[in-house]
Amino acid sequence: MTHDQAEPEVQNEASVKKPASSSSNGTQLAPATARGEATRRRILDAAEAVFGDFGYYEASISEITRRAGIAQGTFYIYFHSKHEIFAEVVEDMGKRLRAATRAAIAGVPDRLEAERQGFVAFFEFVAAHRRLYRIVQEAERIAPEAAYSYYHGISQGYERALRAAMEAGTIRPMNPEAVTYALMGIGHFVALRWIVWPQEGGEVPESTADLPDEIFASVMDFIAHGLARSSNE
Repeated sequence: MTHDQAEPEVQNEASVKKPASSSSNGTQLAPATARGEATRRRILDAAEAVFGDFGYYEASISEITRRAGIAQGTFYIYFHSKHEIFAEVVEDMGKRLRAATRAAIAGVPDRLEAERQGFVAFFEFVAAHRRLYRIVQEAERIAPEAAYSYYHGISQGYERALRAAMEAGTIRPMNPEAVTYALMGIGHFVALRWIVWPQEGGEVPESTADLPDEIFASVMDFIAHGLARSSNE
């Protein structure tokens, strides 16, 4: 993921700058205007689709720019290479996932209810971005730093929230990092099994409505009570 002449008007609209973050070439190109940011957003969305459909090695910058509706030269105003935009897609999806879950649990004081709302938001995000799994799994081999950052970015805020709930006494004290990754693993594989993978009929579900109610209820019950039998059983 061949070179065209950049569109002059897009070159002007982007007014590219070099922020502090770095890429493989030492700088990361970024737009300084709202119009430039909108173009960059289109490129990232197109790249998400192309990497998800074809995989990293079969994806091409020409296909990304075709789907984004821009000239190939315009791509290089915003990104240096296919590898750079691939890593940026992983980072972008991680940021958007975290933003979606934060919004879902904002103002929810009860930790167990926050878990419920957070899992709903996670499953909805995966349903809307089904290519997420393929892209992040490929990143583990192609851009391992981006893959690590993706998972680490999710775990940091999650761990802080669990630690705070433990200190407040609303959930029982455990190792917050261990619980964080255990819960991340639950969400990961439940989404994989019921949202990403084809079901028995061979079809990939179209929405989170296809995550059966009893599955979601079982997941939430497990999170709330674990594997221990209740005292009255």
